[in-house]
Amino acid sequence: MPARTGDEYIAGLRARAADVYLHGERVDDVTTHPALRRGVQTIARLYDMQHEPSLCEVMTYSSPSTGERVGMSFLTPRTMADLERRRLMMRQWAQVSCGMMGRTPDFMNVTMMAMAAAGDYFAQNRPEFKTNMQRYFEYIREHDLVLTHTLVNLQRSRNPASAPLADRTDVALAVVRETEAGLVVRGPRVLATLGPLADEIAVYPARNHELPPDAQRQYSFAFALPCNTPGLRFLCRESFDLGRSHFDHPLGSRFEEMDAIVFFDDVLVPWERVFLYGDVELCNRLAEATNRNRHSAHQVVTKQVVKCEFVLGLASLMVHTLGSGELTHVQQMVAELIENLEILKACLRAGEADAALDQWGVMTPAQAPMTVARNVFIRMYPRMAEILHLLGASSLMAIPTEADLQGPLRTQIQTYMDTATASAEERIRLFRLAWDTCCSTFAARQVLYERYFGGDALRTALILYNMYDRQPMMTWVRRFLEQE
Repeated sequence: MPARTGDEYIAGLRARAADVYLHGERVDDVTTHPALRRGVQTIARLYDMQHEPSLCEVMTYSSPSTGERVGMSFLTPRTMADLERRRLMMRQWAQVSCGMMGRTPDFMNVTMMAMAAAGDYFAQNRPEFKTNMQRYFEYIREHDLVLTHTLVNLQRSRNPASAPLADRTDVALAVVRETEAGLVVRGPRVLATLGPLADEIAVYPARNHELPPDAQRQYSFAFALPCNTPGLRFLCRESFDLGRSHFDHPLGSRFEEMDAIVFFDDVLVPWERVFLYGDVELCNRLAEATNRNRHSAHQVVTKQVVKCEFVLGLASLMVHTLGSGELTHVQQMVAELIENLEILKACLRAGEADAALDQWGVMTPAQAPMTVARNVFIRMYPRMAEILHLLGASSLMAIPTEADLQGPLRTQIQTYMDTATASAEERIRLFRLAWDTCCSTFAARQVLYERYFGGDALRTALILYNMYDRQPMMTWVRRFLEQE
């Protein structure tokens, strides 16, 4: 099957229904459930873009296996031009959600590509694991599947005496037995964003949640499964799609990608779906050795640039509508948004300009600018939401709804709520978007997501500290000190 359409994606979710729970009830069909269906429709829209005549060359390429058109985010980049082609495709998808969906399918596609290209790394564990990894990547590419992933174990304690980057294993997903058919696993994992809307789930170690050196082999693994595998259950958080109109909740009504805790209740992982098992060191070094985080960061930073552009455009329209553009403190805040955008654009450009072929023959974005961009955005985005608060001020309070514009007070609303540059309806529509960006429950999840989805600020800072080569600068300073 080549690149799928939106209808084919939806049909796949129905045919292979996962065991999903929301608000204490089992979800029979995620494609029609009021809290999930519009997120499904947005993902379907992304897939339909692959078939738009004007976008086909941007969104797809010829499969190396079949020659049919497959999604561009599966491309194994061999040149800088390949990285640019992939980024242009990822940007198209990011613009659909204004950067508000962090786990569109391209994130996992580039991740699995990097691991498949580094097949020899998995062969160090067992030779067949290389074959498993590469066949799996070809399978998801040729079937254009949506993947979720879950990397982190639940914890009962965050004892500061623990190693800063190491996960405790007192509550952890673990292999409970080995069989001829495969591994049987039991336990929870967090946090599967897009889980209820995905076809498959990948489970592997996270760079910022390493296993402790003394961890036993039953905690060391990487594998992937269909989301409807028996014994696999998804527990959704409360939905932020409240069933309101696009006018009232323009973001939450479209871009609910859903986060879920995943419970594995004696789930069988067939051997052909196992990529690593029983080697703590190989698991802990997986991200660095395969460069998967550099490729996923390429997708993430592309999305973050789009998100910065959206917030800057929104802020500028708010200022224009309120006529506050001559206020110096307003100009200062908008300038801060411009700085954020240009910093991320520079990091993205540097990551591509300084890209190089890795040991697996893959053109890989430079690590430092990609890591810096991800780290600084942890601090940038909460401040960006705060700037929208400050720019909107009282205009973000008591915003009429779509129904109010048709209600008994519509004349008063139209008479008193216009501005010099916008009608009352234009002003209300704009500030409902601003509310959904910085004040609503959907907006609060965005801030929390950007703070933590790539690891908390401390862990990400430690990774940058330990990977960055500071020796040339130290040598230069020493030479300066030695001058007469």
